[in-house]
Amino acid sequence: MDVGDHAAESGHVPVMLDRVLTLLAPAVQITGRAPVYLDGTLGMGGHAEAMLRAHPGLRLIGLDRDTTALERSARRLAPFGDRVTLVHAVYDELPSVLDRLGVPAVDAALFDLGVSSPQLDEAGRGFAYSYDAPLDMRMDRTQSLTAAEVVNGYPPAELARILREYGEERFAQRIASAIAREREHTPLDSTRRLADLVRTSIPAATRRTGGNPAKRTFQALRIEVNGELDTWRRALPAALAALPVGGRIVVLSYHSLEDRITKQVLAAQVADTTPPDLPVPLPGHQPRFRLLTRGAELPTDGETATNPRAGSVRLRAAERVREAT
Repeated sequence: MDVGDHAAESGHVPVMLDRVLTLLAPAVQITGRAPVYLDGTLGMGGHAEAMLRAHPGLRLIGLDRDTTALERSARRLAPFGDRVTLVHAVYDELPSVLDRLGVPAVDAALFDLGVSSPQLDEAGRGFAYSYDAPLDMRMDRTQSLTAAEVVNGYPPAELARILREYGEERFAQRIASAIAREREHTPLDSTRRLADLVRTSIPAATRRTGGNPAKRTFQALRIEVNGELDTWRRALPAALAALPVGGRIVVLSYHSLEDRITKQVLAAQVADTTPPDLPVPLPGHQPRFRLLTRGAELPTDGETATNPRAGSVRLRAAERVREAT
């Protein structure tokens, strides 16, 4: 049985698992010491388990902001004993986590961004418009801000901005105005009420195509509640800084906003910054990373057929080729 078969049998199919393993393998094939693998979004632990099985000397540092995910992963990864270190943290806290653990660098890193399958499947978490649940959407349930507080407390103009920027919602202003009118009578406290309100706020012709019309609103609220984009803008440079020469990173993004940040940050790292008027490249301005993918890689048709949630994923990867100056 290969690691992919084992992950599938555990009931959770990690997205683009074989490709992730292939890309990260060269970075952890090290002699003389135990290589360190960082899983910045541990989730159900599927990628982490596969990496630990594929590389018997590997040490895992797994982060997740969701305490439920950490508890489940701890049970799943228990057979690997002291090779596993799990930390309750948001991934932009990576520098302080590594400092606290006394780990100067990580050889390979993976970030599987966005909401996880268990968070979507657990009705009470409030992430999905297909269940009636409290408007929560917190990945870390120890934080205070919930989707209900955003919906009922933010000014209409701010709500419209969030829906437009984070959800890429064409009818952001109409939806925000409808929310403002509704909450004057009764606070919006359930996913079903919000989904119904969004649906009736969008023109009937638009509702007939493109799936559930509440999808973009729910995405925008989730991103706002969890500060996902700002967190990623801080986390990716921190993760790149933790990689030694030969270290590799893989990022799995599920919407264009995450992927755009990843693309921009990596592009800056692979650029030669020698002033254009100089005849030869300057050593200190040479690229610090090289891309391991041509653009964003997509899942195969076979994978999306067996794992529908992989349908929107975009994979990017890079390797450090020069120390930072």
